[in-house]
Amino acid sequence: MQLYGYFRSSAAYRARIALALKGIAYDQVPVNLRAGAQAEAQYRTLNPQGLVPTLVDGGQAIAQSLAIIEYLEETHPEPALLPARPAERARVRGLALTIACDIHPLNNLRVLNFLGEHFGQDEAGRNRWARHWIGLGFAAIERELAASGWTGRFCHGDRPGLADICLVPQVYNAGRVAAPLEGYPWIRRIDEACRAHPAFQAARPEAQPDWPKEVA
Repeated sequence: MQLYGYFRSSAAYRARIALALKGIAYDQVPVNLRAGAQAEAQYRTLNPQGLVPTLVDGGQAIAQSLAIIEYLEETHPEPALLPARPAERARVRGLALTIACDIHPLNNLRVLNFLGEHFGQDEAGRNRWARHWIGLGFAAIERELAASGWTGRFCHGDRPGLADICLVPQVYNAGRVAAPLEGYPWIRRIDEACRAHPAFQAARPEAQPDWPKEVA
């Protein structure tokens, strides 16, 4: 099994957490997004979108982080990343999709680059854009976490799962653009609990083979 990714990609970060939580061995294949490696023809044969991550298992290439995680859940069901009951599964998926569909796409590298190239936004302007959408999404997630009796040590109960897999990389991205987190005590508490978990530690950007030495 191979995972094509980039150390700082939050989508690839999600896939790494899921693989680590399930204890699945895999080889990492770095795709340098800053250098444009995602646009090369060889990679496009695996992932026509030219995005990361891509999981290759038995010759089958799987794109999109949530599709990868669902595939891992179906092929390696233990430990489960989703609860058993349909209503609880729907809640966890809803939290995950709030991040993966409503926050992250507006703040990924290609969108931020487009804002700079076509709308004249400098780094400060791009960061303001990112903080705006992160704030809207986090406010909704915070309300859900605070209101639900299903919230435990993690987003859903006392075992990390799909929602936490999506939350932690987004909190990491929030830190990169200096998004204020003081108003989200539930998010901060869950993020702290996750970051103490060995699987999340193994998946963090700083622990990846393509983490540039000059950043360390």
